[in-house]
Amino acid sequence: MARFLYRIGRWAFRRRRLVAVVWLAGLVLAIGAAATAPAGEDEDLAMPGTESQKAFDLLDERFPESNAQGAEARLVFRAPQGQRITAKDNRAAVEEALGSLDGNKQFASATDPFTTGAVSGDGTIAYSTVTYTVDAVDLTAATKTALEDAAGDARDAGLTVETGGSALDSEEEPGGTTELVGVAVAAVVLVLALGSLVAAGLSLLTALLGVVIAFGLVTALSVPLGLSSTVAILALMLGLAVGIDYALFITSRFRDERARGHEPEEAAGRAVGTAGSAVVFAGATVVIALAGLGVVGIPELTRMGLGGAGAVALAVLVALTLTPALFGLFGRRVLPRALRKATRPGGRPHAAHTGAPHPGAAHTGAGRPGFATRWARFVLRRPAAVLLTAVLGLGAVAAPVLSLELGLPGDESKSVETTERRAYDLLSQGFGPGFNGPLTVVVDTSRAKDPRAVTDLVVETVKKVDGVASVGAPVLSENKDTALLTAVPETAPNSPETKDLVHALRDKAAGVESDTGADVFVTGKTALNIDISEAMAGALVPYLTVVIGLAVLLLLVVFRSVLIPVKAALGFLLSVGAAFGVLVAVFQWGWAADLFGIEQTGPVMSLMPILIIGIVFGLAMDYEVFLLTRMREAYVQGASPEEAIVNGFRHSGRVVAAAAVIMISVFAGFVGMSSPTIQTMGIGLASAVAFDAFVVRMAIVPAVLALLGHRAWWLPRTLNRVLPNVDIEGESLSGHDPVPDRAASDAVVRGPFPVGRN
Repeated sequence: MARFLYRIGRWAFRRRRLVAVVWLAGLVLAIGAAATAPAGEDEDLAMPGTESQKAFDLLDERFPESNAQGAEARLVFRAPQGQRITAKDNRAAVEEALGSLDGNKQFASATDPFTTGAVSGDGTIAYSTVTYTVDAVDLTAATKTALEDAAGDARDAGLTVETGGSALDSEEEPGGTTELVGVAVAAVVLVLALGSLVAAGLSLLTALLGVVIAFGLVTALSVPLGLSSTVAILALMLGLAVGIDYALFITSRFRDERARGHEPEEAAGRAVGTAGSAVVFAGATVVIALAGLGVVGIPELTRMGLGGAGAVALAVLVALTLTPALFGLFGRRVLPRALRKATRPGGRPHAAHTGAPHPGAAHTGAGRPGFATRWARFVLRRPAAVLLTAVLGLGAVAAPVLSLELGLPGDESKSVETTERRAYDLLSQGFGPGFNGPLTVVVDTSRAKDPRAVTDLVVETVKKVDGVASVGAPVLSENKDTALLTAVPETAPNSPETKDLVHALRDKAAGVESDTGADVFVTGKTALNIDISEAMAGALVPYLTVVIGLAVLLLLVVFRSVLIPVKAALGFLLSVGAAFGVLVAVFQWGWAADLFGIEQTGPVMSLMPILIIGIVFGLAMDYEVFLLTRMREAYVQGASPEEAIVNGFRHSGRVVAAAAVIMISVFAGFVGMSSPTIQTMGIGLASAVAFDAFVVRMAIVPAVLALLGHRAWWLPRTLNRVLPNVDIEGESLSGHDPVPDRAASDAVVRGPFPVGRN
């Protein structure tokens, strides 16, 4: 693989103008496709095979009229202090506000709270359900303004008015202040790590081009493939983070090769053949882990995984082709100032600046060692103490995971600054906490002898179950073969008591089914969320087992060692466990919740653990590969285990640390978004990368390798013969230093500098 990528790097360097034009054309096409594509709409989560989803499918078949209904809004009114909403003036204000909606073309209907019983028991709160003829994504600005004006008119009359419902749903748009801060921090880190504004700008340029193309493609495909705004933001988040890191790794290796005296084209080929091999492997692990999310069986999770995987694959392709092309376009400006000054006209630095000592020279003390080298030597002196401290520390941070609760957030998790959250609170206050999470009971009486008697039996059975606050009158389908009734719990949607109630209702329903032959389903958004959360909890351990097994197998092939993959898998478990501990502490327990703008604690979003495992698995392999390839490269060239560790840190430690800070900054930049999904993802990924890069890879890895010594690189002879040699360290390139073909090179170079004069 190294030789193949080496040729790609040299080709991209020579054909830099062609490569740049192709990527620029791709950028223009992606932007154009996104700009002309129809707007997509976020779909509700679905879980095929669950009782809830079976009931929804039955409702789609037996109540087709419900599918034709468009967006829905709910206007919630509260009377002034000491008054009732049914008072003459207050009632007139409500009716006038609802009447003002009638002139809008997209308006379908609005229920009268005073005739439908939508008034609270104490008479202070009422609500009206407003329906429209189109979906939320197709609502015009004039329609939304009319809804706001109606609420404003009632407020002017002295009422408190808040609005909820799907009509207010809007796709989360990236580009806020916190995301820009994350990118700015990444830019500063790049400048400090590379010592060159041009080199830093190169990494940012390639990453931004990749994510804009990925974001444009996801946006363009949102309608035909049903991709939500969360998929687009995940693609943006991952593409930006890994895109910067991959370009950084290749740029750093290119500068090392130039410091060793290689011609620019040769250095570009070697950089792509070595660091590029690691980029391909690391990117492939992320793609495999994300694509593997499809086995869980949740369509939205599958789409998120495939969208993120596509963005990462695109970032790999950009890094392997556009990055070496930009080396040719920017010339010597990619190099740090000291190396530019030291470079001779022929393109080779003075001997003092080659920066290519023998692997065994890492610990000789020649020159002033950097922090990464000093840290590696510190760990080598105290490996047991460092290992014990790191493991116990991560274990302590991971302890809250024992209290992990999974759920799906609703309006209750939104900021109190939003009208949706205030409407939720008013409805809970007026009609009970379970009103915002009603359960739907579907009775299929097509095979029952007496459908009406079966329906009445179900109603009476549901009423007698502890925890049910009220049961609505059944609604029959057009063919009278299906009954639909609503049961309101006494407790909030995400409470454990509501979960127990759903299971109790299903147990009772099973008895009715055996006695009557009818099919009874308990569904609704609340029940579906419970089903999804339980499915996620059940799939967590199997998915983690598959990911760990994949990690061991891949690392076994790459590093040709038995113990290193085991160590990497255990380290991955520690970092993921610590990240989950942070999520529990912040989102369930409320620790530092104010710092992150989280106003309501509750269960961790059920999709997050598996999603974070898939993403962090690939990112953890990034740092493992980039750090250990340099160690193995030194070891196979004759360095001792201790020398190999120091050599790996001397060459890759600073770059890995910079890459981790960049990735943490990018992920943390999304924490400020209002979506609970994106907030959870940002905090979880940022903390996981921090633990994995700075505790696992920087402390546990060198400590374990120091304790193992030569045994760390042991591989049975049988496996050595069977395993393929992927040559991720670029061993096949060692000693390969062809004399440049001056005639050919001069014929293709028309950039800022000619080959051989860099």
